[in-house]
Amino acid sequence: MKNKIIVTALAFGLLFTWSCTDLEEKVLDESLNGSGQGDAISGAIAPAYGQLKATWIHTNNFGLQLIASDEGILPYRGGTDWYDGGKYLAVHAHTTTPTNDLVTSTWNELTKNISRTLSAIEVLTPLAKSGNAEAQGALYEMKALRAYLNMLTLDSWGIVFKKESSASTSEILRGTEAVSYIESELLSVADVINTTKGPGRMTQAAVWGLLARLNLNAAVYRDPYGTPTFAAADMDKVIKYTDNIINSGKFSLSPEYFDLFDDANNSNKELIFALDQRGVLRDENNRWAYWSIPGSMFPRPESINADGTDGPAITSDFYQTWVDAYGNVDPADADSRFYKNNAQVPANLKDLTGLSPLNDQNHYYCVKGEDFEIDRGIMRGIPWAARKDANGAFFKCDGGYRIYPVKQIKGNGPDKNVGYVNLTLQVDFTKEGSMHYSGYRVSKYQFSHTSPDGNYFSSVDMVLLRYAEIFMMRAEAKLRKGDTAGALADMNTVRTSRTARAPIPAALPTINLDILYREYGFEFYWEGLRRTNQIRFGHYEDKWTEKTDADVNHRLFPIPQVAIDGASNTPGYLVQNKGY
Repeated sequence: MKNKIIVTALAFGLLFTWSCTDLEEKVLDESLNGSGQGDAISGAIAPAYGQLKATWIHTNNFGLQLIASDEGILPYRGGTDWYDGGKYLAVHAHTTTPTNDLVTSTWNELTKNISRTLSAIEVLTPLAKSGNAEAQGALYEMKALRAYLNMLTLDSWGIVFKKESSASTSEILRGTEAVSYIESELLSVADVINTTKGPGRMTQAAVWGLLARLNLNAAVYRDPYGTPTFAAADMDKVIKYTDNIINSGKFSLSPEYFDLFDDANNSNKELIFALDQRGVLRDENNRWAYWSIPGSMFPRPESINADGTDGPAITSDFYQTWVDAYGNVDPADADSRFYKNNAQVPANLKDLTGLSPLNDQNHYYCVKGEDFEIDRGIMRGIPWAARKDANGAFFKCDGGYRIYPVKQIKGNGPDKNVGYVNLTLQVDFTKEGSMHYSGYRVSKYQFSHTSPDGNYFSSVDMVLLRYAEIFMMRAEAKLRKGDTAGALADMNTVRTSRTARAPIPAALPTINLDILYREYGFEFYWEGLRRTNQIRFGHYEDKWTEKTDADVNHRLFPIPQVAIDGASNTPGYLVQNKGY
């Protein structure tokens, strides 16, 4: 059996009938190995699940959600790196236009992902009708995955694509109709979808979690430009579905926070839904690990090609939320989610007074390559890692590799080749704020130990939904309904759960919307949730570094101009969002 997948120059064409566009198309036959129905089933769902990587990669939806919020900023590094047509500058400042490539590429990959679920559904439906139980189960997964992907388009563009046949034109839904459609799709499989597959597949728990997320944001989705009114009926649904997950007993909160983002995270009982990267496949990679860290930093001594890109940093505004929460106590000494000291620099080496890379050849410690890990969480100041000699090989020592303070070898600042990377709080679009050392960085995902290449190949799954969010959503729903005690208990369950090492965040004595919003930031920073949370809590129009725009129309991104042009043969079919 063959699963035919239609590919076009622009992914949006897959969602419409070809009469709507003049795009050139080609049809690729993806022949499935073997002749059994099992091969047809796996061959149908693999492209849909596999496309999640392209949808969520750092330069598509992950970057779009991050850089549009107060969590992340990506300046034109040293006037040489990461300009990319100004797309990151515009998204961060909320001056995005319909031709912005970050918006367009995310749209293309996401709509392609939706189309692949439809292709899978068309292959699986006749098999399911013939009585094939495996096909029926896979069909439920594809419907749930399609609903999840439509939630992403609804969240970013305010629209949903309803399409049941590749021969028909997608119906464009907005507002209440869009919310009701996604809810109906999820409910149609909630009681029949599998309950046993791992986080790399759609399960009943994932469906319940998405139903909770949908209803929590439903007021915003119904009226994306207004002031949301959180109906008790919506909050009751959030509580119902989160209760289902909590009462199932299938999940638990990870005692070590950063275990959630390590090689073995696929088996972590906190993960509910994730982008499965096991198997070291060619298209899977360490991009979520390397994007932010210094380009002069080499995180895996046994992988000569592993380094960073000097990509985005956290804004000083987001950092200040940690400072405000803990006052005179350094956040690293108050909250184990903020930082994990993996490098374990010996005390006698920490003083770098008078040292520079030109005279510090003996200022190192020795460690086995497989035992070394860079620090995790929010990185400040001078990091430590392996260092290369003049021939491009790592300095070695008895038993392993030399670990040095990181030398500034990338960029064009005054410390290049003579100073250390010293990550600063200031990061903005000025010359000083755009240097390669500017900004505190985020090292949340581990550089995979299974990678034979360093930056490419990874076994670390990207987390898309986890158990902590279930408690936080229930806390918010309870709080919006007036159950302050119940909300406080749920929020503190998450705060105090990271017991593997000190400092364990202390339980808070009180809760309100501002505190809960802050806790969302601490728990889920750099996981693609911040923009959505800012809109729901009324903070998306706030001012932060290099962003003063307060136009509510910019809560949604512009529909890419190429998509509107591609559908121009049907006037009024795809209408641009307000404000663009």
